[in-house]
Amino acid sequence: MASSSGNEKSMNPVLRISQLDALELNKALEQLVWTQFSNCFSGFKPGVLAHLEPEIKAFLWLILWRFTVYSKNATVGQAILNIQYKNNLSQTEKYQPLSKQQKLWYLIFTVGGRWLEERCYDLFSNRQLQSLCRIKSVIGFGTGLVKLCGLLNFLVFLQQGKFATLTERVLGIRAVFAQPQGMRQVGFDYTNRELLWHGFAEFLIYLLPFINLQKIKLKVSSWCSPVTGLPSSEQAAAAQCRECSLCGEWPSLPHTIGCSHVFCYYCIKSNYLHDLDFTCPKCGSEVHSLQPLKYKIEMTELHA
Repeated sequence: MASSSGNEKSMNPVLRISQLDALELNKALEQLVWTQFSNCFSGFKPGVLAHLEPEIKAFLWLILWRFTVYSKNATVGQAILNIQYKNNLSQTEKYQPLSKQQKLWYLIFTVGGRWLEERCYDLFSNRQLQSLCRIKSVIGFGTGLVKLCGLLNFLVFLQQGKFATLTERVLGIRAVFAQPQGMRQVGFDYTNRELLWHGFAEFLIYLLPFINLQKIKLKVSSWCSPVTGLPSSEQAAAAQCRECSLCGEWPSLPHTIGCSHVFCYYCIKSNYLHDLDFTCPKCGSEVHSLQPLKYKIEMTELHA
């Protein structure tokens, strides 16, 4: 039984999407670990970790490598998706775990490569010596060449489904299922509920652009507020003109639309341009003409 399960693990290919999901989970975990670690120094002086950030990250990734690839032959993302690494250099068809040399080279290529890239950028950023500039150019050329090879490897991976990263191809390690995959059984109730929800969501996405939410909001607000008549005296008109009917603030460049209420010029202009059927939120009057307010209200009346 053990030999048959080993053959199943070696012969059962892992989907491309599962391998890519494992890589994304690894990145998310590394970002989460770094965020939690940096939060421990939130009370310290800003930039306390800036000088040693590449070394600290390399140490954290070393700890992750020790308890994932070194001990379990799988990264965290692979363990979640029931995937692990297989020594593809072995001649047997049975499952063979990674050798110590492959694990150590995996550490050097992944953790050491990122540390070298970040640290070299800091070392050569403020140097002007000609020899150091040459070294920097050589390192930059090497980094670009490695990224180009990684792009080519990714294109080959999309076609063949093997070796999602350049490191896996160079070291000869391949992702296989840790346990045989069983058939998924999904209940009809769950399937029907998902189909119904997706259909309803697509209907809302199609319907929402046709609904004028601004007009509905103004209509509801006009129902909730009492209809006020035209003031009978200059004092009442002046008191009413102290507040914009839209923003509620002192009206800037006060204008009217033909009713007794006052609006800021920019408030009423923007709303009218957005909705040509705009109505007053207080009394529901349509915009007949946009006219500047003729009442001259002194600022001293505001404190009266």
